[in-house]
Amino acid sequence: MSASAKPIPAVPVNENDRPNGQGNGQAILGPRGVADPDPAETADWLASLESVLHHGGAARARFLLDRLEQKAREIGVVEEAPPYSPYRNTIPLEKQPPYPGDLGVEERLTSIMRWNALAMVVRANMAYGELGGHVASYASAAEIFELGFNHFFQAGDASGAGADLVFFQPHSAPGVYARAFLEGRLSETNLKHYRQEIAGEGLCSYPHPWLMPEFWQVPTGSMGIGPMNAIYQARFMRYLSDRGLADTAGQHVWGVFGDGEMDEPESIGALTLAAREKLDNVTFVINCNLQRLDGPVRGNGQIIQELESVFRGAGWNVVKVLWGSEWDAIFARDTNHALLRRFAATVDGKYQTLGAKDGAYNLAHFFGEDEEVRALVSHMSDADVDKLKRGGHDFRKLYAAFAAAKATKGRPTVILAKTKKGYGMGGAGESRMTAHQAKKLDTDALKAFRDRFALPLTDAQVERLEFYKPDENSRELRYLRERREALGGFLPKRRRTAAHVSVPDLSTYAGFALEADGKEMSTTTAAVRLFSSLIKHKELGPRVVPIVADEARTFGMANLFRQVGIYSPLGQLYEPEDAGSMLYYKESRDGQLLEEGITEAGAISSWAAAATSYSVHGLAMLPFYIYYSMFGFQRVGDLIWAAADQRARGFLIGATAGRTTLGGEGLQHQDGSSHLVAATIPNCRAYDPAFTYEMAVILDHGARDMMERDIDAFYYVTAMNENYAQPSMPEGVRDGIIRGMYRFAGYGNGEPAIRLLGSGAILPEVVAAARLLAEEWGIAAEVHSVTSFSELAREVREVERANRLNPGLPQRRSLVEESLSGSAPVVAATDYVRAYPQLIATAIQARYVTLGTDGFGRSDTRNALRAFFEVDRHHVAVAALAALADEGKLDREKVAEAVARYGISSNRPAPWTV
Repeated sequence: MSASAKPIPAVPVNENDRPNGQGNGQAILGPRGVADPDPAETADWLASLESVLHHGGAARARFLLDRLEQKAREIGVVEEAPPYSPYRNTIPLEKQPPYPGDLGVEERLTSIMRWNALAMVVRANMAYGELGGHVASYASAAEIFELGFNHFFQAGDASGAGADLVFFQPHSAPGVYARAFLEGRLSETNLKHYRQEIAGEGLCSYPHPWLMPEFWQVPTGSMGIGPMNAIYQARFMRYLSDRGLADTAGQHVWGVFGDGEMDEPESIGALTLAAREKLDNVTFVINCNLQRLDGPVRGNGQIIQELESVFRGAGWNVVKVLWGSEWDAIFARDTNHALLRRFAATVDGKYQTLGAKDGAYNLAHFFGEDEEVRALVSHMSDADVDKLKRGGHDFRKLYAAFAAAKATKGRPTVILAKTKKGYGMGGAGESRMTAHQAKKLDTDALKAFRDRFALPLTDAQVERLEFYKPDENSRELRYLRERREALGGFLPKRRRTAAHVSVPDLSTYAGFALEADGKEMSTTTAAVRLFSSLIKHKELGPRVVPIVADEARTFGMANLFRQVGIYSPLGQLYEPEDAGSMLYYKESRDGQLLEEGITEAGAISSWAAAATSYSVHGLAMLPFYIYYSMFGFQRVGDLIWAAADQRARGFLIGATAGRTTLGGEGLQHQDGSSHLVAATIPNCRAYDPAFTYEMAVILDHGARDMMERDIDAFYYVTAMNENYAQPSMPEGVRDGIIRGMYRFAGYGNGEPAIRLLGSGAILPEVVAAARLLAEEWGIAAEVHSVTSFSELAREVREVERANRLNPGLPQRRSLVEESLSGSAPVVAATDYVRAYPQLIATAIQARYVTLGTDGFGRSDTRNALRAFFEVDRHHVAVAALAALADEGKLDREKVAEAVARYGISSNRPAPWTV
């Protein structure tokens, strides 16, 4: 210390800091578990730090610590600093802002909602034991939700423009319903029909916009998807603002998630994006009740400290809310930080046990295990200790954290709020291993819950599980309405429509595809040219959002680098290596192309944000996400399903599609199943066009569905990278293209003896097979182009149902029945598994044979792959001959002759053999 330095004030010496661990006989251990060899010197250093803090302030103390850490790194003393802070609230009492609301009223409202949420679930399960539901999650998060509803969640203007987007923890849905009941948005009848939706008055289990399209904003039922979607929604808000399409400066994305949910890889998969792009418009609130479904999240560790490390390492601002206001006086007396050392040594498994026990147990098994810590609460009774709350149940502490999050600029914030799962449920579920499964409570437990929260319910009302709603003119309901009015209205609330955007006439931009005249081209090239042309349209163009996961050049999209630029909130801070080329890599703040990098999960989340902009922002956008088809439904199918739930509108372009068009890549790149999965999603319209004119008609129809007709559907369209001759569009096929099938051509003379169906890349092989049948075997064949087996199957189902339920009315016929009537056999071949064309089997009365690419992919040429999977022209021809022979219309010797002529081995294992 220099001569001019201020003297160090006397600091009381902790008995445990004396040499040789004198005091209670325990040696002092450092952060790495190493015993302190000179506690006296350590005490001097600590006293010096406190002196700097006292005389120079926190900023000076932090500066010195940063310089010491930097120097320690330079001289090799330390490799890294602990990535987490002490186990206490980030915001100290002296920096805690005044609470702006009426605490008494808010606490009473929260208690009422807790009861109504519990009653909703318990009633349903007493009447119908199989309905399920969750009580404990909302019990732990009630204060978090209510703090947001009363002070932070903005509802925007009367139309909903400028509203915040809130991702609610899915298992807490009953609590959101309970609030909506008090607000008058849901009736008692609705609550009585929780998880009983079929009759029309019920409430869905979790946030599902498809089922409650004017209530829930976003789906979160599949855990892990919410956090990633929240980040990309916040990012899309910036995208809209930077491109001048919408003013989103006042909007915020809030995500309330569980600590166990953070183990999902999607939950943390986009954290660095949020920090890198400085998304201070997103806040995560992690409900750290320390429990997942079966037990502790980290029984032998501390999930809060772990999460702090993860988020801080990703660049987020971290605010911990661990201890309620009742702890403030204890912390004030703890001048030697004995309590912090005790916290640091306590694992979550023990915290859970402590949470489940009463004050006496906590005194004995937490405070009583350390003499100095026991002294801090020596004046407190068992009952006093029992009233010590965790920070996530304290409105004052939560408000300070939320306010700090909104005030933080330049980076996102995560609030780690420590709570108790099943808070208020006592022995029936509070901090119990079985809390998540608690769906029924006995009468004594219900009465105890009532008493704990001072609810004005008689014993009889408790036993009948009656819902409680104060008088409309009560202070509670007036306050509840006033707070929401101040924030713009009620939430959650979802808009269903946006202003329409006209789509240009197809002939103005798709002439190359409609009149190809035999020019060789891939359907991928056609798709990119089509939406690139739409971008040039004055009205629709700015609404097109091209998205790619780091494969733009693979799909022929490099021209978009210059045409519209790659979106970056920072612009371009460097000169790209290819600056001298025509198609250089151009990043700009108003860029239109979203180039997401190697993250299919991120790209589909970005697509979902754009595809739901009409409901979130009242601004209809038209996203085109193009990707390797194998990396769509197979890899991120759950995210696609969530987008479907949210009524997404947009195009998914599955490029390099099929199992045989992507020669050389092999097993993990070749897609043979995406169309089968797409067929399971009710609002997905899936197509596998073979020709450029088919692609053009499908994209035009889909764009009009979504931008002009307000249809809540999205389109999955597969595209191939194989160049082959593209015919011009025949007359009269547009309707068939959209419905799923049309007659393409006939080969040979007379009535067709065989009908051949083909789609996508295999249709040219089917056409070639028809020629073989006509030219080499004298068999007339008819070829149908099937653009969508799933759309055909959808119509077949509808017709079958209508006929079954209306036997007295004239029986309808589907397109399949109309087009493929008669006894001539039908052979279908696609680049997908056989189950895909079999979707329409019930509507075909003739013999129906399907060929597909079942089995694992292989690396080889296209011709070799098609022969291997038995979908090439020769196998299609042999299948047709065999079908005719099975019907007694052809000698089987002809089939054997064809097998020999085409060099097909009858002895090799089937391609799907493992």
